[in-house]
Amino acid sequence: MIKNYIKIAWRNLVRNKAYATISVIGLALGIACGVLIFTLITYHLSFDTFHKDKDRIYRFYTEFHDQGVDRVGAIPQPMAKGYRNDLAFSEKTARYISFNKTLITITKGNEVKKFGEDDGVAFVEPEYFDILNFPLLKGDRKTILANPNEALVTEKMAQKYFGNDNPIGRIFKLDNNITVTITGVLQDLPNNTDQKQQVFISYASMEAYAGKDRENNWGGVYSGCQGFTRLKPGVTKAQVETAMLQLVKKNYTGRDLQVWRFKLQPIAEMHFDRELGGYADKSYLWALFFIGVFLIITASVNFINLATAQALNRSKEVGIRKVLGSQPFQLFWQFIAETAIISIIAVGVAIGLSEIALPALNKLFHARMTFNWPELSLFTVLITVIVVFLSGSYPGLVLARFQPIKALKSKLSQKDVGGFSLRRVLVVTQFTISQVLIIGTIIVVSQLHYSQTADLGFNKNAIVLVPLPQNDKIKMSTMRNRISEIKGVENVSYCANAPASRSNSNTGIQYDNRAEDEHWSINTKQADENYISTFGIKLIAGRNFFKGDSVKELLVNETFVKKLRLKPQDVIGKQMAINGRNYKGTIVGVMKDFYNYSFHSEISPLCVMPNYQDLGTVAVKIDMRNAKATLAQIDKIWNQTFPEELYSYQFLDDTIAHFYEMDNILLTLVEAFAGIAIIIGCLGLYGLVSFMAVRKTKEIGVRKVLGANISSILWLFGKEFSILLLVAFVIAAPLAWWAMHNYLKDFQYRISIGPQIFVISILSSLIIAWITVGYRATMAALANPVKSLRSE
Repeated sequence: MIKNYIKIAWRNLVRNKAYATISVIGLALGIACGVLIFTLITYHLSFDTFHKDKDRIYRFYTEFHDQGVDRVGAIPQPMAKGYRNDLAFSEKTARYISFNKTLITITKGNEVKKFGEDDGVAFVEPEYFDILNFPLLKGDRKTILANPNEALVTEKMAQKYFGNDNPIGRIFKLDNNITVTITGVLQDLPNNTDQKQQVFISYASMEAYAGKDRENNWGGVYSGCQGFTRLKPGVTKAQVETAMLQLVKKNYTGRDLQVWRFKLQPIAEMHFDRELGGYADKSYLWALFFIGVFLIITASVNFINLATAQALNRSKEVGIRKVLGSQPFQLFWQFIAETAIISIIAVGVAIGLSEIALPALNKLFHARMTFNWPELSLFTVLITVIVVFLSGSYPGLVLARFQPIKALKSKLSQKDVGGFSLRRVLVVTQFTISQVLIIGTIIVVSQLHYSQTADLGFNKNAIVLVPLPQNDKIKMSTMRNRISEIKGVENVSYCANAPASRSNSNTGIQYDNRAEDEHWSINTKQADENYISTFGIKLIAGRNFFKGDSVKELLVNETFVKKLRLKPQDVIGKQMAINGRNYKGTIVGVMKDFYNYSFHSEISPLCVMPNYQDLGTVAVKIDMRNAKATLAQIDKIWNQTFPEELYSYQFLDDTIAHFYEMDNILLTLVEAFAGIAIIIGCLGLYGLVSFMAVRKTKEIGVRKVLGANISSILWLFGKEFSILLLVAFVIAAPLAWWAMHNYLKDFQYRISIGPQIFVISILSSLIIAWITVGYRATMAALANPVKSLRSE
């Protein structure tokens, strides 16, 4: 019986090639999107879940309880050591301190190789490799990183630095500062971990590399300083967080006792907490999940629509089968078999499309995703079963309930196959989903355009940022003079970082010698006297600070003044102490507010101050008409000034664009899925219009004989779908507004959702639908009426 079902189903599909092709393409596109979204979601959910005892592994982070609660995914350097010494809740605890953009120099005879590592290196305690599962391939597990100036590298790094030579015992220099010997090789880190550094140096080398003052500094938090711990069995997160109040009481006094708190974050959640430095956002994954569901529903609806439209063509077949004794359930399963064949072919096509699209998805996410075939096989089987019964059940039931007498006499009407009312619902469902995606695309594009073109309060164009490897006054002065003489260079400034930067330093402040610090922090930017002019920052009160090597004069922004509830002129001449009152100076100017981060964050109180010891970047404003020659000259001068270092540069506008990397990824995905939803919808429309054209052949012929023109016949087809699209828009508009209103909440500075967005959406949908409907309807309208009236 099953063999017979499959044979008949195959014959029907071969006989109706156009119907089968449209159905396969629609289902394949929907299922391919589902496969890719499934792969993407499972990939992100797998981050750092491969560690043994992962449920007991946590990362420490810091909370500041003052005017609200601020969270930082890092801790003071001595915190993890204090926890290990004073509290007994953990089996192992380790410190992990990373430094990005480092230089690795390897000398072999007269040959010197330089490697710039953007991900940098990490100074770690040996217990780190007891807590996390990063297997050691070469070296002594008992003694790794036990002594100063020892290092572990991954297989990938060993190959990069030494080729096929044995790396054990080889020496490299870090930032031309400390010399390190490799004592072990780790297995390459998995794709699904947020631990990015691949060169690990013994923690005992930290003092020689970064100085002595860090080890006892409980008052500062460096973003690269982290701590990991594995709790003992039975110990809860709440127990530990309560007990860590002892560390606060022991190491802080005064108001800091109420401000500082230390918390635990499960390692598997690190990847999803954007506030604490995570890469992804679970809300985005949920959005992708629902988009995948909607696309599969759209494809299934498309199939149901076409299948019910085709039902009248099979009425005689069903009538004969019923007369010969076929039961309704047999007819039902026959159609399910037909649907299963289409679905299986569609799944095969979908897998092929997914294979083609996966490299592009990896490039978009800077990932190395692969198909996990055991999981993916289960997913595709489940999707196939769902699609078969979701798509095949209703058409199967419609065919099974045909009355044989009516069927054999060809007296079945649209009402007998669900009528146009069903297909109206299905078309509305399809285009509701499409219009939600179209509106979402328009809003994301508008927000990103606003973020990238709005006035930031400073000039971001034509400014080159070049890292400085060391703070040597003489070299810096000479290099500034030489760069300033280059044709095409308009201005030069030394600074810690640009006005808008991912690297931000926040600290407490004491204003006007008040008894206690303010209950909020300030963002500090170290820079020279040319910072204001190079970046085009405006002063609304006072003046710029004079040239100097130490902190004597300070600039603050408007938000700083507003926090104090004063006027700009009121703060000029006042004293201010920052960074634990280590730096003190006089406020000499107030800057107009500029965005110091992305539009996701509020403008913070900010201070610009001269302090040459922290000037790590040279910013060069250039004339873009001579950019190539100018950049070549800067490269030459930099390499002559720092011959032992590795040169690199980046344009400021590229740096700012990175703030919106995840938003651009989301936009690309939404655009692609909206396009696919529209294609699926158009396939369905084309199939339905083709069916209508066949059913209305005589009607069109009569209308043309009676004098109807082409436009009136086109309207005969188009008015139905235009009304349905308007109904879909009425449903889609509030759904899209709600979804995108929640998306825009993530931006502190955002566009408003105006009526023009919805007008563009409905007009674009109508144009696309009319092009689809118009092509097939025109063919019907141009047909010879004599032939259509003569046919039986």
